[in-house]
Amino acid sequence: MTSISGQEMRDLKHPFSVFIPILLPLLLALIPLPFPPSNHQSQSIASNYIVRFLNYKLAADHRAYLESHLRSSPGWRWIERRNPAFAFPTDFGVLELDDSYRSGLIVELQGLELVKDVVVDSSYSRSLFVDESEKDWEPLEARKGPGKLFTSMSFEEDGGSWREGNGSRSWRRELLAQRSQVTSLFGAEELWAKGFTGAKVKMAIFDTGIRANHPHFRNIKERTNWTNEDTLNDNIGHGTFVAGVIAGEDTECLGFAPDTEIYAFRVFTDAQVSYTSWFLDAFNYAMATNMDVLNLSIGGPDYLDLPFVEKVWELTANNIIMVSAIGNDGPLYGTLNNPADQSDVIGVGGIDYNNHIASFSSRGMSTWEIPHGYGRVKPDVVAYGREIMGSKISTGCKSLSGTSVASPVVAGVVCLLVSVIPESSRKYLLNPGSMKQALVEGATKLSGPNIYEQGAGRLNLLASYEILKTYQPRASIFPNSLDYTDCPYFWPFCRQPLYAGAMPVIFNATIINGMGVVGFVESPPTWHPVDEMGNLLSIHFTYSDVIWPWTGFLALHMQIREEGAQFSGVIEGNVTVKVYSPALGAEKDRRSSTCVLHLKLKVIPTPHRSKRILWDQFHNIKYPPGYIPRDSLDVRNDILDWHGDHLHTNFHVMYNMLRDAGYYVETLGSPFTCFDASRYGTLLMVDLEDEYFKEEIEKLRDDVINVGLGLAVFADWYNVDSMVKMRFFDDNTRSWWTPVTGGANVPALNDLLAPLGIAFGDKILTGDFSINGEQSHYASGTDIVKFPGGGYLHSFQFQDNSESGATQNILQSSGMIKESAILGFVDAGRGRVAVYGDSNCLDSSHMVTNCYWLLRKILDFTSEGNKDPVLFHTSKMTAPLHMDKNQLPSRRNDVNFSTYSAVVGKDLLCHKDSRFEVWRTKGYGIQLMGRNRKLPGYPAMDVDSGLNSKANESKRQLEETLRETTWIYSREVARNKLNKTMDFLGLLNHDEAFYYF
Repeated sequence: MTSISGQEMRDLKHPFSVFIPILLPLLLALIPLPFPPSNHQSQSIASNYIVRFLNYKLAADHRAYLESHLRSSPGWRWIERRNPAFAFPTDFGVLELDDSYRSGLIVELQGLELVKDVVVDSSYSRSLFVDESEKDWEPLEARKGPGKLFTSMSFEEDGGSWREGNGSRSWRRELLAQRSQVTSLFGAEELWAKGFTGAKVKMAIFDTGIRANHPHFRNIKERTNWTNEDTLNDNIGHGTFVAGVIAGEDTECLGFAPDTEIYAFRVFTDAQVSYTSWFLDAFNYAMATNMDVLNLSIGGPDYLDLPFVEKVWELTANNIIMVSAIGNDGPLYGTLNNPADQSDVIGVGGIDYNNHIASFSSRGMSTWEIPHGYGRVKPDVVAYGREIMGSKISTGCKSLSGTSVASPVVAGVVCLLVSVIPESSRKYLLNPGSMKQALVEGATKLSGPNIYEQGAGRLNLLASYEILKTYQPRASIFPNSLDYTDCPYFWPFCRQPLYAGAMPVIFNATIINGMGVVGFVESPPTWHPVDEMGNLLSIHFTYSDVIWPWTGFLALHMQIREEGAQFSGVIEGNVTVKVYSPALGAEKDRRSSTCVLHLKLKVIPTPHRSKRILWDQFHNIKYPPGYIPRDSLDVRNDILDWHGDHLHTNFHVMYNMLRDAGYYVETLGSPFTCFDASRYGTLLMVDLEDEYFKEEIEKLRDDVINVGLGLAVFADWYNVDSMVKMRFFDDNTRSWWTPVTGGANVPALNDLLAPLGIAFGDKILTGDFSINGEQSHYASGTDIVKFPGGGYLHSFQFQDNSESGATQNILQSSGMIKESAILGFVDAGRGRVAVYGDSNCLDSSHMVTNCYWLLRKILDFTSEGNKDPVLFHTSKMTAPLHMDKNQLPSRRNDVNFSTYSAVVGKDLLCHKDSRFEVWRTKGYGIQLMGRNRKLPGYPAMDVDSGLNSKANESKRQLEETLRETTWIYSREVARNKLNKTMDFLGLLNHDEAFYYF
């Protein structure tokens, strides 16, 4: 096989088309997706579709291919894209499809041999935020709909809204100039004095453009327009501002790298709108013209926007260092924006001048891996992002705030650091992996914020410079330690020690490979304790088969052995893993590196059963697989349930409360058959949307009645009529969206609770109530309609906001208000059950008032049998509350739920977040093979068990191919015929894929 050097690859007009035929079939089976692609559920009425191809050719060639294969098919038209990328090969085309022919055309297109997939050409939008003072931002427009919505930008012009007169205004401007000169705060002058100013670094700024001959810039090399507006100018101001932070030379608002070559990509219109196809063309052009660094001060919650995500992978695989804003959706956790949440991208959070995490800065952990794995650490670093000075549209300076401002701070530093390395050795030493290593290893850890708020810490230009001065290609692990004695930095791990008999604690680290775009783990990672006590720790590892592009994952699954049930102390040691990449250029030997991850873990004796709570994560569904609506319908500006619903994302405050109360909380990411109920006081089920296997229903009944497990259920609203009314047309995807379930899946919960004689109804209740002086708010909760005799029920007066309750609302307005039961307690055999119809009071996302006091009292009952007088002051029910089965809420019959579910159409299987002894089995006490869970009207999905062996064979072929080639930089990610490989992806999703990145 003929070898081609990396530099020769980059000298080709469009290098990534050359080796696609070699790698495409090999890598398809090796790089799984964490979910099926976003299925927006209803029939799109969009006219424009992106057709992605498996290879790069000139647009005219792709058009000819379609014309020859669709010659007899009417209803489609090829759309010419006249932009700078037109002269280069492309991997996609845009078609206008007539409504009457659309469905058939899409099927026909997806069946073509060279077509990868067909997706709607989505529009992207972002809203603007205004800062009127030094207070937190107030949104002008805050509606977050489906699709990739971009990070909101915060604007402040010349000191905001101060009105004290010219003197005060002048003083404020001077103060801002002193505080906001971030170049001085990071010591850029020291590198300038050494002659490093960003020279000969090609910086791509994807934003709103820039005006020609702007006085603040020395080196605007090219301006390109990718929109449908006939202008290259920036009429919004954000693109100019970003460029100023990176390379401005005005004394009032200096940039970091004034000699950087600026390439302004205008990808947003004046109305802040863009399209997928505009981004794909612009990204392709950035690769074809060999950009060095790319800043994207935007992002959104949809990490399954496959054309966008895969193109970002391709960009970084072509050695472009991408820097992106982590998002302005803080202070909530689980709010990372894409693409900054990708491990190959440098994700940037924001801090203020007191080194506090900015309130608007999004927090981790990443949610790609949920429910079967544990999220990665993000952001990577934080930088100043409040009241930063930058260039205005024509002349002068202004201050802006937001992570979209912190991102160019880091991008400017990156440009400056790139210029430190001589041009002759840049491509040998610098890549997205090595630059990320320099930034995270050089960062200064802040005192106070945890790792999911600050990542590695505050950007440290001079420390990163010292790392790069002597850098040699290597691999490393980030974070490089897990220290239970370092609190609060290592929250939540440091909040709860390890103990025998617990679910494995998963720590998901990132392998950063500065040696090459492709790497491999040479042999399984190994654990090296410092003393014999370390042998009480049992670790299983899952890790990337292929480390690409530049990064992979290393997940530690940690358990304490049963012989350590009474041990109390600290276990310390190192995990080592050897990584290698193929030889580069003229090198004869492959590159190799040993990575070390230091562990320092607290261990305690196993707590009493009554203090152990098991959190059901497995039955949670979140956006982006489908339209999962918010839990509180009073909230109008955030229609999606997209924060992960995890103990360490939007339920992190509840988690801290439970730990403070002395409870130990473990996470279950597998079916109910995968845990031993005798070890736990309570199974806590909050805001769950998925279905249940028959075996789960049977086991839970036995666990409660015979094993003595406590059960605490916090449900939410479910009303089919209301869900139908919530259907809406989304301007971003230009398609109709329909909720796939309610706030919770009440019909599924009713199936689960039926053996216990409990069921919820379909009301959507809102209002305030009081229990013996304890005030609470009920936010779009449901009602209890079945409950066994001998229990205790609490009923209150509420307004029913469901569509089916419209008549009742009319009666209420006339004074005829009916009470609804919302809270119930009952002894069930040896166990105890508590149910409540609203989960919003535990969820930090849209909480009005919390109900932690109620949760504490519920757990006192379910775990220990204590009946608090506040909750048990009502009379015991002498007869059951009953509703005919036919009157209970029914499932929607117009939704293919298997697309979103981990149960419907899937095999019952214990995943790698359960105890080691039941991995890949059906669970405790189940000997028979599981069967697919079906819902009426939809077939189960077939899973091809032979694909694992095919993937292993493909890995061997890929490794052999890479040994025979010396090129590293180019590779196109492709998922050929995604719909046809969904079975394979489903198999990997539940075993391995959730630990990747």
